[in-house]
Amino acid sequence: MKKTITFGKISANLIKDAPAHPAPESEPSSSGFGVFGKKAPEQNSVAMKEIMAEDEEETAKMEKLMGMTSFGRKAKTFDVHEMLEHITKSVRNKKPDKDAQKNKKTEGETKKESDKEDEDDDFIGPPLPSSASEDNQTKVTISQKESKPKSKYNDSDSGDDDDDDSENDSDEDDGDLRNKIPCSHEVTMTHGAKAVTAIAADPSGARLASGAVDYDVSFWDFGGMDSSLRSFRTVQPCENHPIRSLQYSMTGDVILVVSGAAQAKVLDRDGSEKCETVKGDQYITDMGRTKGHVAALNSGCWHPFIKEEYLTCSDDSTCRLWLLNRPRNQKAVIKCRAQNGVKTIPTTCAYNREGNVVACGCKDGSIQMWDHRKNFVNPSLILRKAHELGSTISSLSFSYLGQLLATRGCDHTLKLWDLRSFKTALFEASNIFSRYDTTDCMFSPDDSMVITGESVMKKDESGRVLFFNAKTFELVHEIEVTNSHVIKTLWHPKLNQIFVGCGNGIVKTFYDSKKSMRGAKLCVVKTRHKQKHIEMMSTQQIITPHALPLFRQDRPKSVRKQMEKDRLDPVKSRRPDLPITSGQGGRVASSGGTLSSYVIRNLGLSKKIEDDQDPREAILKFAKDAKENPYWITPAYKNTQPKTIFIEDEETGEPSNKRRKD
Repeated sequence: MKKTITFGKISANLIKDAPAHPAPESEPSSSGFGVFGKKAPEQNSVAMKEIMAEDEEETAKMEKLMGMTSFGRKAKTFDVHEMLEHITKSVRNKKPDKDAQKNKKTEGETKKESDKEDEDDDFIGPPLPSSASEDNQTKVTISQKESKPKSKYNDSDSGDDDDDDSENDSDEDDGDLRNKIPCSHEVTMTHGAKAVTAIAADPSGARLASGAVDYDVSFWDFGGMDSSLRSFRTVQPCENHPIRSLQYSMTGDVILVVSGAAQAKVLDRDGSEKCETVKGDQYITDMGRTKGHVAALNSGCWHPFIKEEYLTCSDDSTCRLWLLNRPRNQKAVIKCRAQNGVKTIPTTCAYNREGNVVACGCKDGSIQMWDHRKNFVNPSLILRKAHELGSTISSLSFSYLGQLLATRGCDHTLKLWDLRSFKTALFEASNIFSRYDTTDCMFSPDDSMVITGESVMKKDESGRVLFFNAKTFELVHEIEVTNSHVIKTLWHPKLNQIFVGCGNGIVKTFYDSKKSMRGAKLCVVKTRHKQKHIEMMSTQQIITPHALPLFRQDRPKSVRKQMEKDRLDPVKSRRPDLPITSGQGGRVASSGGTLSSYVIRNLGLSKKIEDDQDPREAILKFAKDAKENPYWITPAYKNTQPKTIFIEDEETGEPSNKRRKD
């Protein structure tokens, strides 16, 4: 057979005898890249035939004859309108009678049975849950309750006395929220004797940092601690200034330290200083023209997404944005103004969860916000008299969803705000005593609760951690921590553990054995390693000033002098033998393993030769002894050596070479 290679319309015939153009009957076999032309008709394809009405009638007759309902499975269908009508009817009836409920139940059962008879048992798709109508009814009642909240901390009543279903649902919600709080176990970590005013945990939950009024910052490593719960490092980064705020960056590699000084510091994970902000010129009136703060700092925080940027606020009425790699110059300056245009001091600052809003709470009770994407000349959102005039706003906390804002003030209130309608507070909880101006508040990881600490009054016995429902602001749960003030609270979202800083210098950790992860659970199971103690017997020093030198005791000297004295002693210092420089004897004469040492020890000189003696006389001293008793050379050549004959002069008896010439 012939073999043809085809490239489009170009073909090459590999058989010489074959004609140049192939016959039209035989199609060439394409063994190249294909044919660039019209597509050949498909041979194995079958045309689809339209289903006629007669065929459908025939199929129906076949099903009737064979007694089958259908060929295959039928999907179950749901009537959405009917379901919605059923839900609305159940909501309108506030107090349905038991007989009506039974009748409705029987009607629903008969309706379901009739529907099941019409449909096939084997259907495709998940079945409708039996509690669908009840869940929808619960959601509706919750939404109605949100519109008219009722709280024991709020003076406004709902006005609906006959809403029993909503009360039952609220009780169930409070029970569910109480189960979410990890407080089945607790451990105590001792920071010091002064109040713990700052707590920070890294995003991974491996380390915790605590700062206090005693100027110390302690670092706790959960993976390296045992059951003794001791910090692995304690530093004083800001000398004699109390620590006011601590926060790890978004990556957890550095920590921002804000103290009572005018300069903020950034430390690494081990407590070493990485950078320090510059201090401004206190003689410049315009704070926008100086490069740093000139008064004590109040608070600070990191940007949630830009890992180099952080924010600080100070008593010089400014908030400043900094970059980690440029500590000598700030990124931006924000001036806080009161309603009459004068300066006001920002006491706390925070970013929202998206990082596009910078917010601060001021000493005049106002909350001011700026857009991070624009210049910071005028605030984009401001609320005067959010708290009482002259009371310090100690904390601002944005919800994880970013729509709610919780504020804690020294006017003993906790307020919840909706940023979409920022004129009035959604809820307010009062009579929550706060002694420290660093008492904070925060949201739970699922935004269902608001947490804050309460200080101890004279009539109280212990400080408490309060948990409020974010939807109704009802008090869900409270934890009595210790017989001191509760200042800082931190609910870590990954560990699901709550860290509480107290006024007596301890840090309490609350966790659940089943719901919490790592963190303090790693420490409590490790056995405490006891240190090896060295037993020492102290000798009593007897002072005898007039004793004889033989019985006199030396006065105790310092350790350094005693070491220097022992260093000079060759026995105590175990000094090795010094090398041989010159002379004879020494270590070689007494010991040694070489041939020369053996010769000197056994066959060498028995007497010491004086250096000032004439060598010729020393040799001739042994000449007579060597002649009479030869030992080295003469016995070796005794049998082979001929006898020496010397020519002597007959007259003088001297050799001829010594004869004088005439």
